[in-house]
Parts: sequence; structure tokens; C-alpha cells
Amino acid sequence: MTPAEPDAPQTSDVVLDASALGALVFDEPGGEQVLARLTSAAISAVNLSEIVAKAIHRGKAGDAVRAALAGLPLRVLPFDAQQAYSAAALYPAVRHAGLSFADRACLALGTTLQLPVMTADRVWGQLSLPVDVLVIR
Repeated sequence: MTPAEPDAPQTSDVVLDASALGALVFDEPGGEQVLARLTSAAISAVNLSEIVAKAIHRGKAGDAVRAALAGLPLRVLPFDAQQAYSAAALYPAVRHAGLSFADRACLALGTTLQLPVMTADRVWGQLSLPVDVLVIR
């Protein structure tokens, strides 16, 4: 789903990390918290790609994954130059914790939108970040 689709929410109050969306998609602990916020959630296209790749790795067909995710009321936002610089600037502060590029893309989107980020990665809650972090498990 993209922001241009008529069913996509136009405003968001939380940004999802791939691990948060994964908790919902793969019926993992914390998924119910994601479901409760889904209609007002945004996700970076980078994180969407990460969760689709994980589903394919788990044996799901790409077209089926796309169809299932397209049915979610989720605002998917492109990764732009501003977020690229923001994600890169986060690297020195988070490299010791092992945050990936996709993790930093999520944090950059949260920073850009001035919204909290939702994740299943507990380590995020222990870091000094420019956004609030909601850990789902």
C-alpha cells in the first residue's frame, strides 16, 4: 500500500520497525500491540522490503505476501534523501548495539515525522535516540 492509495491513512501516530510488523504478520508475541495501532501506523519502504524478504525466506510466495500486506491499513512511505542523511547520522550512536541499515531507516522516518517508533528489538529501549521507542515485548 502506498500513501497515494485511497484506503491508506493520511496521518500516522507511530512508525513500525520490520520486527514490529513481523510480530503481527508471523503471529509472534507483541503482534496484538501492533494490531491495535495498525490503522494509524506508518512504515518505511525499507522496512517493508525487509519483512517481505523475511516472509519469502520462510517459504511464502512473493505475490501472496504482497497481496496480504496490501490489505493492511498501513501507510508505506518512501525512503528519501533527508532520511538517508538522518539514518547515516545515527550510525555512530547505534553501531555498538548492532542496529542495521533498516533499523536506522525506521528511526530516521520516526525522526522525520516526529513520531515514536514501535519495535520488538529490546536494545532500542536502552539507547539514547532522537525519538521515543515503544518496545512490544
